[in-house]
Amino acid sequence: MKKFLQQHFFGLAVLFVIVFLSSGFSFKSKADKPDKVYLFAYSTLKNNGKNGLHFAWSTDQKNWFGIGPEHSFLKSDYGSWGPTGKSMSEAFLIKDDNGIFHCFWSVKDDVLAQASSKDLINWKSQRYIQAMKNITKKLDEKPVIQNITVGKKDGQYGIHWVSDNTKYYNTTKDFVNYTETKEDTDNAPKLTEITVQGDIQKGTITIVDWSVVEMLIRTMESVKFRDKKDNTSPKSDSLMLAGLKPVTAQININGSDVKKISNMLTGVFFEDINYAADGGLYGEMIQNRDFEYAVSDKKGRDEKWNATMAWDGDFKISKENPIHANNPNYAVLIKSSVSNTGFDGIALKANEKYDFSVFAKGVKLTVKLKSSAGETLAETIVIPTASWKKLTGVLKSSKTVTDAHLEISTAGETAVDMVSLFPQKTFRNRKNGLRADLAEAIAGMNPKFVRFPGGCVAHGDGIHNIYKWKNTIGPLESRIPARNIWNYHQSMGLGYFEYFQFCEDLGAQAVPVLAAGVPCQNSSDGGAGQQFGIPMEDMDEYVQDVLDLIEYANGSVNTIWGKKRAEAGHPKPFNLKYVGIGNEDLISDVFEERYRMIVKAVQQKHPEIIIIGTVGPFFEGSDYNEGWAIANDLKLPMVDEHYYQSPGWFINNQNFYDSYDRSKSKVYLGEYASRGNEFYNALSEALYLTGIERNGDVVTMASYAPLLAREKHTQWNPDLIYFNGHEVKPTVNYFVQQLYGQNPGDFYLQNTVKLSDANDEVNKRIGFSAVQDKTTGDLIIKLVNVLPVSVAPSITVANLGTAENASYTLLSGNPEKTTARPVTQQITAKEAFSKELPPYSFAVIRIKVNEKVLLNETF
Repeated sequence: MKKFLQQHFFGLAVLFVIVFLSSGFSFKSKADKPDKVYLFAYSTLKNNGKNGLHFAWSTDQKNWFGIGPEHSFLKSDYGSWGPTGKSMSEAFLIKDDNGIFHCFWSVKDDVLAQASSKDLINWKSQRYIQAMKNITKKLDEKPVIQNITVGKKDGQYGIHWVSDNTKYYNTTKDFVNYTETKEDTDNAPKLTEITVQGDIQKGTITIVDWSVVEMLIRTMESVKFRDKKDNTSPKSDSLMLAGLKPVTAQININGSDVKKISNMLTGVFFEDINYAADGGLYGEMIQNRDFEYAVSDKKGRDEKWNATMAWDGDFKISKENPIHANNPNYAVLIKSSVSNTGFDGIALKANEKYDFSVFAKGVKLTVKLKSSAGETLAETIVIPTASWKKLTGVLKSSKTVTDAHLEISTAGETAVDMVSLFPQKTFRNRKNGLRADLAEAIAGMNPKFVRFPGGCVAHGDGIHNIYKWKNTIGPLESRIPARNIWNYHQSMGLGYFEYFQFCEDLGAQAVPVLAAGVPCQNSSDGGAGQQFGIPMEDMDEYVQDVLDLIEYANGSVNTIWGKKRAEAGHPKPFNLKYVGIGNEDLISDVFEERYRMIVKAVQQKHPEIIIIGTVGPFFEGSDYNEGWAIANDLKLPMVDEHYYQSPGWFINNQNFYDSYDRSKSKVYLGEYASRGNEFYNALSEALYLTGIERNGDVVTMASYAPLLAREKHTQWNPDLIYFNGHEVKPTVNYFVQQLYGQNPGDFYLQNTVKLSDANDEVNKRIGFSAVQDKTTGDLIIKLVNVLPVSVAPSITVANLGTAENASYTLLSGNPEKTTARPVTQQITAKEAFSKELPPYSFAVIRIKVNEKVLLNETF
């Protein structure tokens, strides 16, 4: 990592020179530079205070020059992505006796926000000090800390602040440990008012070396330059490359110069977002089958989202003597009928059979599937007894419709719960199975692994909402449903057993991800983010839950949790190899203490398990740097990197992993996407993946995210596969993933590429990769052209004999459209090696080789 950061910084330095010389900007000569200047640090209330920390400088405290102006050098990470979260107000900067800068700010909550930096550019993890823990709070008001200022007295620093018109203070010597809060009687320092860019701002003034200001300006300019460079499109490319002639590419592949790479590079990231589970992959066709929807699922924003949601008719909700304590609600019908339209209507196919089941007590129930026009499409009868009993029936639809509903009627009084309807044709014909067409689309990618259950879902919205795997196994009626962090309901019908079974059916490795003892850093419940982790006195129990999961997956039937797996119908172990701890977390002290505790417990108890650590939600910044530092210290085998970027970023960063230290942790690129579903987006991802394959010795796995999205119920775009009740709609991005998934390699063949045009912008828009599949021995070549002109390749293969014929798959089309689809043909190898790549295209050549020999190994 250190090598990567050094090279990255050197690259930026080169860009600085280019920017300044080309723009006519130059720094003063050394003789003209001031030794010291005044630096003004401030924040504003613009954009609800989300713009962060800004700087301005002056030599005389009269004329101030904004850097940016208002470039964000530090942004608050406190709270959720709402109107009030991530805000910074009244920023106060102080420099300690060791030359370290410390910034404090208000976050409209009852904490002190603080971060430190040596250079005002690279900041350590943010801390949120709970200064009001020993203060009596009014029951009807949420206290807010404001007017934070810092002064030095008697060898320590006083943190002064106000809440509810009362002044308080704490002291610290190291900005880590703070004394108990006391009422403040001293005169606290005050913010200074100056005018920047015509606006009066409040902040602090610090005397710094001119070199500090120079670096701030360079950093700001480099970010602007990078953002501009990454803002590409087919239109901007055409303007930039106007007059470009078709390009020729001389490509030489050396069959004797190879390196071993991961054959697990393509997998899937499954998270219950966008109705991906209930109403999606999970085959259940009845919405709110257990009457457990609650207004709390949506934080009280929708009164209709309650136990009756998705149900119509004459019934009442009762809680007396339920079928299970974890499932307290059920419906009571008295000479009436109820109906359920499922998720936007129930899609049925003519002559297909559907399994109906219900827990009921009372008298006879008539069950019908009816069209929106009221026509009965299927009918059955079930007869309950006086006590709860599970009843089943089969409904065969007479027509194909997309908007049916289920109707249940009774001539007496009957209680019903867990009202369920499944197609008999689920994926691999599993009971409580998965929707076949969606699962088949996922299987079509040939994923080598499946990550579950997220994503943000894994660590939840607040401590109480952390995903608990034990709540998702066992009989369906006993599972504990939960609020989904994406503001809907999780029935947990698709639970850990079903996830493991799905992985097995796909022939993919399971990659469960568990919270690191802290909730999502964007939580809005229970204390605004990860500052408030599981209490340490409860962490032993949580750590045991993590260890129990491994036993559930791999333990013998004689173990407690292995026995539960066997009782679910799978006596053989699932052979779990990977466990992720944490998900794009805020790398705080609270996180680190719990994270280390979990990791060390797993390392000690299960050294055979490959632990995947977390390094934050971005490819740079404090969480990334601190996460990697911890990973290096713990000697983690793998870390989980995430980034969502523009197509231009992927085009400009094909070499992102080339300089990674091969002796450190391997990388799982757990979440990535180029923020769009146009073909240009998909091509930028295809281009980037040629670099991932080239670096397959350090990148072990990669998964596009999110995977699934139900139309009309999306919380995140773009997604890989869209769907409704009766259609699956793969995006063009999906077909890129599919082509990589279906054409993996075990070895990367070194190669050289020489283009007829030496323009770097041309070079970056052409991608190439050559791998060999150990199982078949096939040579697989991938070529990507993100240029508005054609590319004519001339491919030669040395030290490796190839067959006469090849499979040639081409994905091409209008870069601004979404309709490109792959077309495969069988042609001669000679033709494939010279076949012209159209503008904006991706080709995969697959060819047999005469000898399956690599790295002195015979397959």
